Order: sequence, then structure tokens, then C-alpha cells
Amino acid sequence: MYRSNTCGELRLSDKDKIVTLAGWVQTVRKFGSITFVDLRDRYGITQLLFSESHNADLDANPLGREFVLQVKGKVNERSNKNNNIPTGEIEIVVSEFKILNKSAVPPFTIQDDTDGGDDIRMKYRYLDLRRNAVKKNLELRYQVNRAARNYLHENNFMDIETPFLIKSTPEGARDFVVPSRMNPGQFYALPQSPQTFKQLLMVSGYDRYYQIVKCFRDEDLRADRQPEFTQIDCEMAFVEQEDILNMFEGLVKRIFKDVKDINYTETVERMTWEEAMWQYGNDKPDIRFGIKLCNLKFPAHTFPAKENISSLIAGDFAVFNDAETVIAISVPGCSEYSRKQTDELTEWVKRPQIGMKGLAFIKCNADGTFKSSVDKFYSEDKLKAIAEAASAKAGDLVLILAGAEERTRKASSELRMYMADKLGMRKPDDFKLLWVLDFPLFEYDEEGNRWVARHHPFTSPKPDHIEVMINNNPVIADAAKYLEHPYANIKANAYDMVLNGNEIGGGSIRIHQRELQEKMFAALGMDAEEQQHKFGFLLGAFEYGAPPHGGIAFGFDRLCSIMGGSESIRDFIAFPKNNSGRDVMLDAPASIDEKQFEELQIKLNLK
Repeated sequence: MYRSNTCGELRLSDKDKIVTLAGWVQTVRKFGSITFVDLRDRYGITQLLFSESHNADLDANPLGREFVLQVKGKVNERSNKNNNIPTGEIEIVVSEFKILNKSAVPPFTIQDDTDGGDDIRMKYRYLDLRRNAVKKNLELRYQVNRAARNYLHENNFMDIETPFLIKSTPEGARDFVVPSRMNPGQFYALPQSPQTFKQLLMVSGYDRYYQIVKCFRDEDLRADRQPEFTQIDCEMAFVEQEDILNMFEGLVKRIFKDVKDINYTETVERMTWEEAMWQYGNDKPDIRFGIKLCNLKFPAHTFPAKENISSLIAGDFAVFNDAETVIAISVPGCSEYSRKQTDELTEWVKRPQIGMKGLAFIKCNADGTFKSSVDKFYSEDKLKAIAEAASAKAGDLVLILAGAEERTRKASSELRMYMADKLGMRKPDDFKLLWVLDFPLFEYDEEGNRWVARHHPFTSPKPDHIEVMINNNPVIADAAKYLEHPYANIKANAYDMVLNGNEIGGGSIRIHQRELQEKMFAALGMDAEEQQHKFGFLLGAFEYGAPPHGGIAFGFDRLCSIMGGSESIRDFIAFPKNNSGRDVMLDAPASIDEKQFEELQIKLNLK
């Protein structure tokens, strides 16, 4: 028996027990004739005491960091207790020990405040995984996994596996492709999601499906993306949108309760995509704080239901007059910003990542006066009216951006988040859920002069927009007038769940009639032959009694990272890739030998 207990298990109530422990040497500390060793395993750390009688053995076989060690001894009460660890009241007085394996000197210290950079820790990831901080992340990931499975099981969902080697049916990103040796010149693709399979399972009568599944997308990476990632993938038959929203609010609330002991009882707010873009500048707003956008000027085609208040900024200021859009935000308690601070904000919005030419501001002073960077163009009454429109109060700072519609709206959203971070409004342990609904079904690709699906081509229009889609030709006669086409106003029966400004899940009610699915494919530029080649199996299935159905997929890695207070999903994946899509530990991807090329009947043509 290698061990009778773990290194995180023993307490003062175990005093005088004879135990056997095994683990890794964390530290070795010699005090005169006595040696103390901290022994670590997955469960914790226990202090070992080697008395003078072991000195000869320790001199002959000195212990080093990360040696694998087995000890036998008696549980003893520590004289110098450590209240920072659960085992801090006891130690093991060692009677026997055995070095099970020696270790080379690790390339970085294996502790929370390690001296290893990202590159070296990624290369030696199997060592990095020994660190307590990383271990806690993987433990949280497991807890989220277990909570999700328990909830779905209790609600009659069935875990069904779907294939990894499938046909290439692009869903927005590039596929990873796999050559088939037995079918020369033909290729499998790795699934971007199990989308068509879960719809086929609904046709097959498995009315509640889920899978915690790997998905693959060959796209450029950043902190929250990996070429292979995990989804909580779910589908339900005989449901409407409300059924989906209620079911999966319950799922996330259950995860909060089981993993973080948070009893999320408040109603999850809902807003339309249009409202999200109008009020926050993006379709996944962080609603833990206010600072909503005030749209002082906008193109006539944008948010037509909203009142245009551009008269407030009418005047001689050419920057506002010439801009397509002018947007203000009111930042609480910042009217006393110095010239240096407002200059720093101006330089921040000029960065290439933000892309604005400048920034105007209005200081709402505590004495009721107003000071502005554009006060030579506007009277104090005008400045007051603009500030009031932006919901500013005494002591607030109004920041104003002007320029092209899309860029200015995005920059205003980024500025809103930046200021909230500076003011400590985005606390990692504060969680706020949101549903965003009624997305446009289509986006217009001006370069290709065609419609593209905002979500994916299996998303159904809202019920009252189905006839609009069926009865109109998707062809755009005049590219400049695409906004006048009926398809521009079709809303998707789709929904995203947002957590703290991050999309954690998205889904839709699916198309389940062949005629409507063919119409959708045609709108995306697929002729009948291409439809049959790529999706003939799905169209055929719809002729055999396909039920109404819908579902959602949660970004499992992202959900874990948000709950763990991290901005990077890599911290919650055991063996992640770097930002170039490489596994530096395995040195993958890598070349293959000539024999494999011959077997696959493939020739490389590197240019």
C-alpha cells in the first residue's frame, strides 16, 4: 500500500494514528538536527518531521524539490501551527521513508507565485498542472461539468455521443480537415459543433439531448478562443423559445448554486438585440453597471423606432456636424479629472484598437456649472442639455465620440467598459445574467453582394416573419438599397445568454420544414445542387416527420473562466494551445513522414 491517507486529509482528531503518505516534495527545511519537509499531493500539503535518527539516511539520499516520496509515521500535534492550511495543526513524525522517484530541478518553482513565464509553463504543462492555482481551476471545471450533468439528467436529457469524423459543412469558420486513407482524395472534417446531428436526433424522437463535447474551428486565436473547445450542447423537441429560456436559466442558476453556493433568485433580464446595440453598443452588454449610451446623432436607417435628438448638438462644430454618429456616455464622479487625465483618455480612444480621431468631454461641476473641451462651440445651456440627455448629474463627466456609425458605436462600448474597469465597477465575484433576443436573421455582405446568416443556416425566423421569407426573392437588385429589402428586417428566433459582458451561450428555434430550409439555403447563395451535396441528408430527414425543435450551446470553457475570475479560457483547460494554435509541450502541429503521405496519396505543395 503506497498510502493510507492523502496529504490534505489528516486533522488533530487523527493524533497518534500511524499513517502512510505519498506525494511530491514541496520544500525541505533543515533546522539543526531536525528536517522538515512539506509533502504535497492533489488534496493538500502535510508537514513531515524527520528526527535526528534519519540524518545519515538523508545525507546519503538527500531530498530535492518534486522528489516522489513515501513516508510512514505517527500523526503529531504541531508546536507551531499553520492556520493557512487545513492540515496546519498536525505533522507526521516519520519512522520510515522511501524515495519512489527522483526529480530533475524543475524549470520553474511549482507554487502559486511561480517564477515561470507563460511559454515555459506551457512547455512543461505537466509540471504547471501541479500548482495549486491551476489545480483549483480544473477542480472548478469538474464541478461545473458535474452540476450541468446532474441538472440535465434530472430534467430527462439523454447524453448521446455524435461523431468527430464528419462531412465538411462550414458553419462560419474554417473546418479542420482529415484525409481518409481508405478513400483516396476525400476528406473528413472535424465538427465545428454537433448541430446537424442533434437536429437529426430530434427527428429520431430523442426529444431531450445533451452532450459535453469537443468542437473544432480553424480560426485566429485570442485569450478566449482555442482551436478545440468544449460546449454544453443541448436540444429539445416540441418547444418554443420560452421553454428554452426557462430550462437553461435553470441550468445556469443550478451551476451557480452547486459550484459557487450562489442562490441566483432574481429574474434574468431580457432585451432585444436592437435595445442592446442602442443602449450599450454591443450585443453582449455587461449590465452590472449603468453608463448607457446616449445617441445624440445617428443614421436615419439605424434604430428607426428611436427619436433623433441631434438638435442638441446642432451648431458650428464641424466634427459633430460631419459625423455619421455622435454618442455620449456619462461617467459618475469623474468631473474633477485633470487635463492630464482627459488627455490620457483622448490618447486611449486614438489607439488603433479603438480607432477614433478624438474625444470631447463635458465636466458637470458640483456647483452646477459646465466646463467642456468644446465650450467655444456651445453655450452653457447647450452643454447642460447634452449632459442631461446623457443622464449626467453634478460631479459626472460626459465623454463624447463622433464618427462612422459602426466604429463609433463599438468604440463607445469599449470606452464604457474601460471606464467601468477604472472605477472598479466590474467585480469578478459579481454575476449578472442577461438574455439578448430577436437578432437579425441575416447580415448583408457588401463585398459578395449576398446575404449571410448571422447565427447559422438552421435558425428559424420569428414565426410572424416566416411568410416574409418564403414569399420574397432574396436577390438584391441594387446593392446600395439592401436595407430596403424585406430580408433586412427579418428577425431570428434566436437567443444569446450573456454573463458579465460575455456571451456564454447561444441558440435558436430551428427550421424543421424542408421548404423553409431550402429557402434559407437559397438566400445564402446555395443552388439546389449545392444544397443537396452539402445538406441532402438533413433535407431528406425533414420529410419524415421532423418535430418543432430548438436548442442552445454553452461555451463550457468560457463559463468556467468567468466563474473562476479569469479572462482566459486557457487557464481552465488541462492542455491548451498557445495563441498560434501550437501545443508547445508536444510540439504540435508537426510534419509527418513521407510514408504517411504516400499512404494518403497526398503531395505537399508549399508556396
